[in-house]
Amino acid sequence: MKLQSALILAVLSIACPAMAQTSSRDMKQDQPPQHQPGTRAKPAEPATPAPSAAPTAEKADPAKLAAIHHLMEITATSKMGDNITNGITSQVHSVMGRAIPADRLQKFMESFSQKFSQAAPASAVNDNTAAVYARHFSMEDIQGLTKFYESPLGQRVLKSLPEAQEEAYSSGQQMDQQAAMQILRGMSDEYTELKQMLPPDPTKPEPKPAGAPTPATVPAPGSAPATKPAPAATPAPGPAPAPKPAPAPPQQ
Repeated sequence: MKLQSALILAVLSIACPAMAQTSSRDMKQDQPPQHQPGTRAKPAEPATPAPSAAPTAEKADPAKLAAIHHLMEITATSKMGDNITNGITSQVHSVMGRAIPADRLQKFMESFSQKFSQAAPASAVNDNTAAVYARHFSMEDIQGLTKFYESPLGQRVLKSLPEAQEEAYSSGQQMDQQAAMQILRGMSDEYTELKQMLPPDPTKPEPKPAGAPTPATVPAPGSAPATKPAPAATPAPGPAPAPKPAPAPPQQ
């Protein structure tokens, strides 16, 4: 029910402004100008004929379209239709999985996929892409691009460019995030609200609480244990005193 309401609201949000503009424009065209009191009424103007429909785009040369389809095969652009179809199908599965019980979800997705592939086949997306290419590139452009992408350098570009672009985007995004974080930290003194929102700066040590004892230094793993200081040396004992001679016996 919520999903249906959301879809209806999304459609109405797009359709209502256009309908409102069309209705107001039609009403202004249909209603005759009102006569103001005290002024002379103007004669009614003849109705302006509606403009004719825009001319349809000229169909591209079949030979040019064939060259574009060949270029799309070389560059793997021909897979765009399948990729778009798979992406939309995956999104529908993710959304409907929260609204339809699991025992009915598989049947629903099978029916949806069948109808979706008939209503918007991948070949139609590729034909539309070829028509877009035809409007933006000349036949000489298509032939030059084909020659390049068929070369060894072009094949290397096709193989390495997506990974290089992803790596460049990821590193660039990280650089911008770090720069933005440093700017916000620098503004936190003026805007104190930021101090509660920003994570701690990893480049600065955390402040120690006052009066906290200094922890003992722990030796690094694998290092030699600290040697204990040697006890103070005791003086070596001197030579033993010589024994005193016995007293002589008295003479007679």
